[in-house]
Amino acid sequence: MRARVRGIYATALTGLLLEAEHEVVQASPPIRRRFDEELPTADHDVAVETTDDRQGVGVDGDTDAVESATHLLRDVGVDAFAWRDPAPRGAVFDGRVTETFGGGAVLDLGEAEGYLPFDDADGYVGEDDVFRVQVVEPRAPWADGRPKLATRIRAMAGLATLVPGRDGTRVAGGDDAAARELVGMTDLLGTDTPDGWGIEWSRDARDADMDALADALERATERARALDPVLDEPEGEPGRVAAPTDGAWVWFGRESRFALDAERRAVTETMPGHHRTKAASAAASAGVDFAEALCSFDGADADVDSGFPFSVVADQFGPVEGDSIGIGHGKPDGRLITLGRGEVTERSADGTVSVRREMSAGGTYDALDARREAGDVALTAFREGRWWYPTVYRDADGDRKGTYVNVCTPVEVFPETVRYVDLHVDVVKHGDGRVERVDDDELDAAVDAGQVSEPLAEKARSVATSVENAL
Repeated sequence: MRARVRGIYATALTGLLLEAEHEVVQASPPIRRRFDEELPTADHDVAVETTDDRQGVGVDGDTDAVESATHLLRDVGVDAFAWRDPAPRGAVFDGRVTETFGGGAVLDLGEAEGYLPFDDADGYVGEDDVFRVQVVEPRAPWADGRPKLATRIRAMAGLATLVPGRDGTRVAGGDDAAARELVGMTDLLGTDTPDGWGIEWSRDARDADMDALADALERATERARALDPVLDEPEGEPGRVAAPTDGAWVWFGRESRFALDAERRAVTETMPGHHRTKAASAAASAGVDFAEALCSFDGADADVDSGFPFSVVADQFGPVEGDSIGIGHGKPDGRLITLGRGEVTERSADGTVSVRREMSAGGTYDALDARREAGDVALTAFREGRWWYPTVYRDADGDRKGTYVNVCTPVEVFPETVRYVDLHVDVVKHGDGRVERVDDDELDAAVDAGQVSEPLAEKARSVATSVENAL
């Protein structure tokens, strides 16, 4: 089977699955680094994900894969327990409203109860009303609350989801170049999706190959055909109508957590009581990761002057790919100008954090003599400790409008905001390739005003000269 694994038990469970000759797919970057195995971005038969309280894992997917994975997980330790999920993700029920309160309603599903938020319901919701609903967020038997429901039924299949009543193809998480390319590739897959069902790809699908995409879309299509007959109105009595996927829950006790420690220790630095400590709280979990990362830190990605382990810190506290981050543009006179927020699109091995911003139309780009137009994007590369950073401006077609290199105090990339103080002098490269150094006079004025010391100004001028020569 092909398994997707997420959460605090991911390393240990990946090892167990690989030892049992199963395939692990869609692995996170840390998991890929730890295992000398091919871990493809393929569609999965089963998903294994740590519960919100970190006490165990939820398992959902194809029935045979769920059964196989659950059996493997139950054998982790003598105090591991497993239960079938009566309301797994994707299952469709006819449910009767037994109670309404706050922002939603409790529904009797026959085998279980569920919670339907009013925002996820079609029309008015009152007591004794009957709805045809789908489980979108299952709930562990030991957890508070009930499975979350929605009245819109979807055919969920990992990388691909089919949505009835929707046209075309969409990609979750935005419309960047990779997403637009994926939309264009969809027609080449040759899968005959059901009429009246639109396609929605997950973020991970942008990195998948054609075979994986075709497999995912075929699986979603099969589930959509199975769900097509149950898109009608509810029949009246609470009960399950369709279950294209199955589910289970596995709770790990103390013995099981220490057994998982041993499995993890075989592939990476693992402190005694790793999983026991991480299960306590989110803060404890982050602390364990940070301590272990520092113990195994080899200095390869450290700042050459300070030895600061930026990648270790960013792995635990951010920013990571997909995060939103602001740009705090300080001025020598004490002001702070926020240059908007952007999405972290990549963090490379050298610690460079790439940020993408969508620009609004109107005006021109400072010193570039280029108009700001609808569809423009700014692509900025920040590296911790560097005295400058470049921003490349591109139009809606991807053509370069120019590059602006800001000279500043050493960049600090915090989880929420990039911070530095602008040192006025900058270097620009126009769209025609012409390089120009600008705002030396503003730096001189700041020195005269006592806002910038002469040694700092000299450093800024030296950096600008080096950037100018490099461009």
